Amino acid sequence: MASEDEHSLLVIVVDVNPIWWGQQAQKNPEFTLSKCLDAVMVMGNSHMVMTRTNKLAIIASHCLDSHFLYPCKNWKSGGGGAGDGPGEDIAPTCGDGKYELLSIANDLIAEEIRNLMTKTEVRGNQTETLLAGSLSKALCYIHRVTKELEAGQEIKSRILVIKAAEDCALQYMNFMNVIFAAQKQNILIDACVLDSESGLLQQACDITGGLYLKIPQKMALAQYLLWVFLPDSDQRSQLVLPPPVHVDYRAACFCHRNLIEIGYVCSVCLSIFCNFSPICTTCETAFKIPMPQIVKSKKKKPKLST
Repeated sequence: MASEDEHSLLVIVVDVNPIWWGQQAQKNPEFTLSKCLDAVMVMGNSHMVMTRTNKLAIIASHCLDSHFLYPCKNWKSGGGGAGDGPGEDIAPTCGDGKYELLSIANDLIAEEIRNLMTKTEVRGNQTETLLAGSLSKALCYIHRVTKELEAGQEIKSRILVIKAAEDCALQYMNFMNVIFAAQKQNILIDACVLDSESGLLQQACDITGGLYLKIPQKMALAQYLLWVFLPDSDQRSQLVLPPPVHVDYRAACFCHRNLIEIGYVCSVCLSIFCNFSPICTTCETAFKIPMPQIVKSKKKKPKLST
């Protein structure tokens, strides 16, 4: 049992890309966004009931915004251990014997996601999930909760990403900055991938020491979350978990944002390019290109006549 001075903060980042979920609803009507959020709420409830000092935050990663589902602006913790948030106190309204904190959290999450998806207006080419921004917001929230701890208290923080849409190479630099920031703060990043493999999340899990899993059956999402991702880093060593996957460490070039295996690296700012350029477009450093040496032909001495 954890002591009262040990806190555990779990931040769940859920990919709610409306385009991907719309296509998913047409392919497999049995697994929808509401089913995914039900599994997320089961995961969050299980985390909070394990220890009264456990804290929880859920962020919806949209193609237009990164939105806090819990705690939100309508929530303020009353010592329940779920994290503090701005807003007015919510009176407990649960009368069915359920733990009031879990009931209020589930209602708030459902209301926030309903409001977010109702106001969604996807225009133009804004179809990629802003996952890097959501992870940055998660790190900021973890930093804020850590600063608000009392003297002598400690907190272990980790981030769980539930990924649906494909990776966006345009977010490569922002994503890598988030990964190294999390590594510096000893924050684990776990990834539960629903569809295609994610090379960026593979790198994030490998660098921070988290777990990466592409689930084979979407309908069993809740089981995978409870089995693989609910235990913290100390408990995972005692469990039989899926083996680690091969990590795709290809980098994205700065010129076309394509994943490449071999490229050119600027020696000043470490920018990566797929084609050679005499001037770095990032830091504008001009490289001196050694010209081939011209070999002067030796003049033949005239032979003396005898």
